[in-house]
Amino acid sequence: MTVDEDSPLSFSGKIWRPRIEVDDSHRQLTRECGLSPIFTPIIAHRQLADADKIEQFFRPLLKHLTDPSLLLDMDLAVARLIKAIEAEEKIAVFGDFDVDGATSSALMVRYFRGLNIPIRVYIPDRLTEGYGPNSEAMRILAKEGITLVVTVDCGITAFEAFETAAELGLDVIVTDHHQGREELPKALALVNPNRLDDPFPNKELAGVGVAFYLVMALNRELRDKGYFNHRAEPVLKDLLDLVAVGTIVDVASLTGVNRPLVSVGLQVVQEHKNIGINALMEIARIKGTLSAGQVGFQIGPRINAGGRLGRGPLGSELLHTEDVARAEEIAAELEDANRERRALEDKMLRQAMNRISGDGLSSSGRTLVLAEHGWHPGVIGIIASRISDHFHRPTVIIALDDDGKGKGSGRSIPGLNLLAAIEECNDLLISFGGHKAAAGLSIESANLEQFTAAFEKAVVENNPPELFSPAMTYDGKLQIPDVSLETVGRLERLQPFGRGNPEPVFLIENVRVMDARAIKESHVKCRLVDVYDNVLDTISFRVLPGALGEGLLTMGIWVDVVGSLSINRYRNRETVQLILRDARPAKEHR
Repeated sequence: MTVDEDSPLSFSGKIWRPRIEVDDSHRQLTRECGLSPIFTPIIAHRQLADADKIEQFFRPLLKHLTDPSLLLDMDLAVARLIKAIEAEEKIAVFGDFDVDGATSSALMVRYFRGLNIPIRVYIPDRLTEGYGPNSEAMRILAKEGITLVVTVDCGITAFEAFETAAELGLDVIVTDHHQGREELPKALALVNPNRLDDPFPNKELAGVGVAFYLVMALNRELRDKGYFNHRAEPVLKDLLDLVAVGTIVDVASLTGVNRPLVSVGLQVVQEHKNIGINALMEIARIKGTLSAGQVGFQIGPRINAGGRLGRGPLGSELLHTEDVARAEEIAAELEDANRERRALEDKMLRQAMNRISGDGLSSSGRTLVLAEHGWHPGVIGIIASRISDHFHRPTVIIALDDDGKGKGSGRSIPGLNLLAAIEECNDLLISFGGHKAAAGLSIESANLEQFTAAFEKAVVENNPPELFSPAMTYDGKLQIPDVSLETVGRLERLQPFGRGNPEPVFLIENVRVMDARAIKESHVKCRLVDVYDNVLDTISFRVLPGALGEGLLTMGIWVDVVGSLSINRYRNRETVQLILRDARPAKEHR
């Protein structure tokens, strides 16, 4: 990793690194496309190798989606679904209890409703059944007369459940996106871009994205068979609001096919066709255009709250109900659950931080593993995320039950493959699964000490030491005269921002802080002035109290800064401002 030359720690205690090193080919491509040099590192980071790729990135369209039949087993899945439709079989959808699962199952309900076919939705109880398909659920569905089960956002490791399903005469179609293993469960079809044997080029689909690909393929085949000759065809675009919400909240990469799916999906949200999303926006007091950030931090936690506290079906029902009163009722219930979740989270976080401080864990290694009786298994993922962010360490939080077993949730740091590290400890675990950035596990409490040591060893041996230093990455350097409304307007076209497509961050060197003042006790607003008296307005959010805010309030100080550019729209007037994320003493004035 390259560290910015002569980089001291910043006011917030971080070193700064360029996100990527650019070469002459990137610079040449930027010029050929008529773009400002500001875009060169952005193009390089997103691996946009030619003008067509750049155009697709700036103008994401649904016509750029990959053919769903390229997914292994997709045609098998579609053929079985058509057989079920023609024979009027009873179909069930088995979904996960998180946002990705809720949006996936709601998408299936809404699509089949468009065919005038009711389907059964089964969401397991997080606290009593745990994650993924289970044998008892298969027995319940079989007793109800279900003959075909479609999983969404789960199933790629459900070996025992699907053996039970086969014994009961249930056919199972798996749609999932979690990492597959060499051995696959026995199912009629396994549709998952992350099967080890699947060459499908877009590995970053969320579970809801895979579910949408299934209905795309099914709808196409039904059309080809003349199914819609005498009945209305569902409008698939109307389902993309759910795809956008599930993909954003699951922190899937907003590149490749996810980019048009989410970009168009957020546009569909603005049409207010989904009364469940409307109810959530109302209760969260979101007005106007819904941004990816608002989906991730305001909409997602509310949908998730039910599943975290043992009310998993609520999120899915909210997103597919057509009853306005019922949607408002569920949204209010989820709001209450979210408040309850926050109170529980605050209590557990204090306990965890006290453990870390009291035991001196923050400086004793590269990883953090905490286990405790009484911790709520529905909240441990949030706690792991908060602690990982605070200490910049891969973190596993484990809730222990009275039977000597623990449910764990882990979160990583940028550049570290958490799932690979956990997999190296698999002989100490009952089960595990997940992604590079987040994973879950089950463990016997007797193995906790060994797991803690093995996890630390796996992380240390497979990752460079500099990965564990808190860092701020920036895309490129610029000077104040480089900034214009036109350029920032083009940067806004890169939205929606998220994993894989981070909001561009720029370094501006050797500027003086002027007119600095605190806003609402926690923010700092100031002006940056360069040596030629060029001026740029800035605001830095939630930096007081703290070293960064206090440093910016030191009048007249010369600094280097990093931040993102935005257009401040106020009273019909547009001006450019820098959202300042960090600062350090300027090199020329150290």
